[in-house]
Order: sequence, then structure tokens, then C-alpha cells
Amino acid sequence: MEIYSIGFTQKSAAQFFNSLKDAGIRRLLDVRLNNTSQLAAFAKRDDLAFFLREICGAAYEHEPLLAPTQEMLDAYKKRKGDWAVYEQEFLTLMRERQIESALSPEPFRAARTALLCSENTAEHCHRRLVLEYLQQAWGDIIITHL
Repeated sequence: MEIYSIGFTQKSAAQFFNSLKDAGIRRLLDVRLNNTSQLAAFAKRDDLAFFLREICGAAYEHEPLLAPTQEMLDAYKKRKGDWAVYEQEFLTLMRERQIESALSPEPFRAARTALLCSENTAEHCHRRLVLEYLQQAWGDIIITHL
């Protein structure tokens, strides 16, 4: 199964929604801890659900199980923490949460899904870590970053 990821920063609404539409995304799984921030512009929870439905024919879901804790996020973002430390802490958190068992792969198979976070690229974003973790646990995932 192929699972996608996308970030919304440094993208116009047209670029963002066209990327999803061109990839055939039918389900956007929001893995942000905070999905209602005014800084999110077109990617605020309620607006995003509307735009996805109207522009892409896609569903919106929020999955806080796949988000970092506020403490982790603050240490990395606000206090300019080290990515390697953040990465290890987040991997530990996913293991503790047992996300591979808490989530079913079936919704990912049933609808082409993209994980959403704010980071423009996946390199230093937890959405990449989530997908790589699930790839190791479930074994049949092809990851595509939009």
C-alpha cells in the first residue's frame, strides 16, 4: 500500500490542494498536535475539512495518537532542540503508544491516504518518522512525500 505525506508551509493553497488532487488522495490524516492555530491559514481543521471535501473529494481526520507531546514539540521548536534527540524521543513515544496495534492498516488500504503536518519537507518532520515506523511494523508500505 502507498501512503503519502505532505506539509503545508511554504505552499500556496493552490499548490497544496493540487498536489493532493493530482496524487488522488481521498483521506487526509492530520498528525499535528495543534490543528486550529491561526498560523495554519488554509490548513486549520474546519477550513481544511471543507476545502478537502470540495476541491479533492477527500475526507479529513485528525489523529493525535500520531502527534508528538507538547513538551517534545516545545523542546524542539521553541527551544531549538536537536533533531536527533527529538527523533529518538518521538520513536520511543510511538513504541510506547503501540501505534502499529492501535491503528489498523485497513483504512490506509481502503482510501489513498496522506499524512499532514506543517513542515514543508519530510526530512525533519515527525510524519516521516510515523511512516517509516509503520513501514517497519506493517511491512507493505510504499512512502511518497508530496
